[in-house]
Amino acid sequence: MSTLHITRDGSVLRKVDERLKVTFEKETIIDVPLIKIDQVVIWGRVTVTPSTVNSLLEHDIEIVYLSWYGKYIGRIQPEFSKNSILRKAQYRASEDNTILVSLCKNLVFGKLSNMRTILLRADRFNELGEKIKEVIERIKILSKKLKNVNSVEEVRGYEGAGTAAYFSVFEELIKADGFYFDGREKRPPTDPLNALLSLGYVLLTNDVHTACNIVGFDPYIGFLHSDKYGKPSLPLDLVEEFRTVIVDSLVISLLNKRVVQADDFDVEIGNVYKLKDQSFKKFLQHYEEKKRTEIKHPLFNYKVTYVKSFELQARLLGKFVSGEIDEYIPFLIK
Repeated sequence: MSTLHITRDGSVLRKVDERLKVTFEKETIIDVPLIKIDQVVIWGRVTVTPSTVNSLLEHDIEIVYLSWYGKYIGRIQPEFSKNSILRKAQYRASEDNTILVSLCKNLVFGKLSNMRTILLRADRFNELGEKIKEVIERIKILSKKLKNVNSVEEVRGYEGAGTAAYFSVFEELIKADGFYFDGREKRPPTDPLNALLSLGYVLLTNDVHTACNIVGFDPYIGFLHSDKYGKPSLPLDLVEEFRTVIVDSLVISLLNKRVVQADDFDVEIGNVYKLKDQSFKKFLQHYEEKKRTEIKHPLFNYKVTYVKSFELQARLLGKFVSGEIDEYIPFLIK
């Protein structure tokens, strides 16, 4: 099962027999069996016929709408989970400071630990110099201090400090020519590296959002991320421990292997960098392959894909907020 990304402006998605077909000016550009698709992601101006929407919902396939620049617009999804008991526990937990602090500490510990592991992997042969070693040690210290904090605000402070330290040496992980990185720039991305990170984080957040829906959470009630109208705070919480594991490692690999190069980007008004059409499709393909890579789960010790791991983490979170386990256990790579 895989995600169908439709990126051609003006194209039309139709269900024909038991297949999904995307046409552009009467030419078929995509033709796949319906049974092989578990999600459809629409980028930009694409038409989905009403009968196709009905068929997708009948087959429990959600449709996600993103702008051409990756801004989340909304989703059409099958009937919402009937797990009202979990959502009531989620709402109670979001107002319980003891639960909040415990959960946020473990979410951020997972993020910091995975950032440090990515840096340790990069410095395996001691070639990256003293600055990256200092950051590795800095993140280790922050992770230890995190255990003693007593408020969510303090947790966010440690998360911010660790992230800033990590990104201060991120450019050193890139061996390809033509790329620079002066720090994280989200909206808009003003260099190729930030453009790739932002695109990857959009895709990852969408997949974690789906995992939250599968489990039965309300995606708009989070813990680490503050509540804001229309903000999917819970997926953003769970994304944190997977950012470096999925997106950062993918971006580093694609650049260092020259799969994506400096001339694969267009520069638009406002110095905004954006992948060219063919390179954009290439990135989507590699992201899909990455998230469906099989690994040995660090907690359960059996083989799962990364995308299944998103759901497993959401289920662990559900068990924690429901009181079935004593603490949330983050996803930690080695």
